[in-house]
Amino acid sequence: MKVASYCRVSTDRDDQANSFESQQRYFKEYIDRQPDWELYQVYADEGITGTSTKKRAAFNRMIADAHMGKFQLILTKEVSRFSRNILDTISYTRELKALGVGVVFMNDGIYSLEPDAELRLSIMGSMAQEESRKTSSRVKWGQTRRMEQGVVFGRSLLGYDVKDGKMTINRSGAEIVRQIFYKYGMEKKGTSVIARELREAGYKTLSGNAKWSNTYIIKVLKNEKYVGDTLCQKTYKTGFPFVQKINRGEVDQFYVEGTHPAIVSQEVYDKAQALRQMKKKQSKGPDAVYPLSRKMCCGICGFTIYRRVTRRGTGAWSCGRHLRSAANCPTGPILEEDIYAAFLRMYNKLRLHDGIILRPALGQMEALETAVQRDNPAMLEVNKAIAQATERGYKISKLRANGLLDADACAAQMAANTAQLTQLRAKRRRLLKNDDIGEAAEALRQTVDAIRQGPERLERFDEALFEELVEQVVVSPTALRFRLYGGIEVTERIREDAK
Repeated sequence: MKVASYCRVSTDRDDQANSFESQQRYFKEYIDRQPDWELYQVYADEGITGTSTKKRAAFNRMIADAHMGKFQLILTKEVSRFSRNILDTISYTRELKALGVGVVFMNDGIYSLEPDAELRLSIMGSMAQEESRKTSSRVKWGQTRRMEQGVVFGRSLLGYDVKDGKMTINRSGAEIVRQIFYKYGMEKKGTSVIARELREAGYKTLSGNAKWSNTYIIKVLKNEKYVGDTLCQKTYKTGFPFVQKINRGEVDQFYVEGTHPAIVSQEVYDKAQALRQMKKKQSKGPDAVYPLSRKMCCGICGFTIYRRVTRRGTGAWSCGRHLRSAANCPTGPILEEDIYAAFLRMYNKLRLHDGIILRPALGQMEALETAVQRDNPAMLEVNKAIAQATERGYKISKLRANGLLDADACAAQMAANTAQLTQLRAKRRRLLKNDDIGEAAEALRQTVDAIRQGPERLERFDEALFEELVEQVVVSPTALRFRLYGGIEVTERIREDAK
């Protein structure tokens, strides 16, 4: 019988690193001692959270291999090593059981194919989950106190490298940031023009590509970090299982001045903010681009929907053909406030009924994406190579962070690894005949994440959220069909008193 094992350590402290190596060695020796067992592979995630399986590459690879029938048994040290999320623990052991694959939790004495295994797993999983929640509470308290002292939490951003709570200027990125502020504030260029010029000049974003957009430019212009200050807790995490959300006043924020070296002066930054506010006011004029602009189309004749101002001074949207003559199309004026109200109803339904609408839709899309990939052996090899290259990049970064690799060697190895990843992903795109399925799945994942990270209930129209979620609004005389990125469509009736 072929046997796999899974191990995970949560941090990169020295004692944990030793534990990580010893766990791998232990499983290999243990399986070798069993006469009828053959070690297939030790799957190991190092320094990865146990509260969610989304970011655990080795764990996800193990589940995929189980579906391929590559082994019949999984050994893991204990429930908390497998997952601290009880829902994940039960879900994956059920999935594996359906495949005929058992899981042995060695320290807990649980074998997932036994009749009472699920009950015992629920108890042990609940204990692991509570342990994780308490640890998170202690960490949050400490981080909040450090935020008040100006310690920076978060990842590197364009122009800055973040390490050990301190921000240092990245020269190449900082030069791009200065150009953005200069082009916007001094040359009075729009964000779309700036994005195009950066693309044409071959400048790379923080992620290493040249996909500059006006949204990216706006985020740079709005970011207070470029003037040397820090607004702490722009996002926050909910209770278990720690979903990250945008902070809309749910938790305290701290604005700390002078936390790190500035890239632009206060004068340049203030000028850019004043210009942004002025453009916002100007956008309310007759030539404005409104949140609904370029999103609306007529569901009757397919014509563009145009905005007009009513005699009462309110905005209303109507089919262009109807505006020429009502006989051309029945889609007449619909008040802007009623379209906004329909969006609120649509969002709140999706937010409230996540398990009925979003989760099944995402599950079906991901199942289709997985099925397409599993039917192609060459695709499996490419995915495996991508996973290995991704892990290699993580290990290079870790060596650099621990001072075991100098900057030049790190840059050279990362460049080579990135080049390999680019080639592998290009090969993957060529192999995947239904490439649009992968793109649709990713778009749907982003849509679902945006809703789950959004407010529990939306009380007023949120322009940024609308832009992030809605690809198109198809208008008919009595209803609006919201087509979201990723393919979900939700129809909302227009209020009767709006007509």
